[in-house]
Amino acid sequence: MPDLRSTGHDPVRVCVIGPSLDIIGGQSVQAQLLVDGLRQSNCVVVSFLPVNPRLPGVLRALQRVKYVRTVVTSIVYVWSLVRIARSHEVLHAFSASYWSYLLAPLPAIFIGRLFGRKTVLNYHSGEAGDHLANWKGAVPSMRRFATRIVVPSGYLVRVFADFGLTADAIANVVPVAHLPYRRRTSLRPHFLSNRNLESLYNVSCILKAFAAIQASYPDAQLTIAGDGHQRAELETLARSLSLRNVHFVGRIKPDAMGALYDAADMFLNSPNIDNMPLSIIEAFACGLPVVSTNAGGIPYVVTHNETGLLVACDDHEAMAVSAIQLLQEPTTALRLADAARAECEARYTWPHVQREWEQLYLSLAGRC
Repeated sequence: MPDLRSTGHDPVRVCVIGPSLDIIGGQSVQAQLLVDGLRQSNCVVVSFLPVNPRLPGVLRALQRVKYVRTVVTSIVYVWSLVRIARSHEVLHAFSASYWSYLLAPLPAIFIGRLFGRKTVLNYHSGEAGDHLANWKGAVPSMRRFATRIVVPSGYLVRVFADFGLTADAIANVVPVAHLPYRRRTSLRPHFLSNRNLESLYNVSCILKAFAAIQASYPDAQLTIAGDGHQRAELETLARSLSLRNVHFVGRIKPDAMGALYDAADMFLNSPNIDNMPLSIIEAFACGLPVVSTNAGGIPYVVTHNETGLLVACDDHEAMAVSAIQLLQEPTTALRLADAARAECEARYTWPHVQREWEQLYLSLAGRC
């Protein structure tokens, strides 16, 4: 993109609104990558407003009290929105579903439109279909207050279209240059899962698949990164299945995940509901062959037998069979991993994604 200053125009003033890295997850990582990338832009001036601000003094203590922290944080957050709306042309709000939508992006797009600003609702949840169908005010509020809706995959474009909403797809970005790439010409039975330990991600399916894998490969290892409400239940399941070499390592900071990808030789992913998991694209970037369920938008990311292997949701037997196939056919695994790495470089690197975001901001601000 050209430097707007050379054409006599000021850069577009954009505020990205989303979770900070105090909340480790796909949205916080994407928000940080977007802000870091846009700070090098010639046509955008970017700032960042966290939906989970760290509060000073006695207010910080209140943030440790359940329910009270929601009220206090929301008041500070909304007041910050009012302040930043005056000085920015575009408010770009990251969005999940259900209560998260009500508490964070909805106030942002409402206040943005109240002040006559352009608003981008950047929706990332694989639960979009249920959210739009069953939360009565979701569709009308998006239609009224969001100037543009942007989603990371063609899958969500289709979901939103089913409810009469137009959405544009701009892919997630992966910092390929900062992830350890290793071309695996042979595979050890060393597996990695990197999802939150919540019911929709169905990590129990991976544990059951691993039981079948370990029956054939007694020295197989499984690392489970992430945390959530199901951790104790999943640890109990691992013991009940008499699994060995299963390591629950908890929530890992983004800059430390590379070491876990590098130590593994295959990535397993078994959600029942999903959109465009960043962890799959990171596995692509690191050279890991991927076996995943075909939930939601995953077939828009993984092409079966081209960039990975897909199985039906909750089918741990098929997942085990696919994983064992790749262990026994290293040339197949290498073919899939090479194609996945090439696709990652072509679709999910910052230069490609940057152009799409800059074009959107320029269009909203009337600079093109």
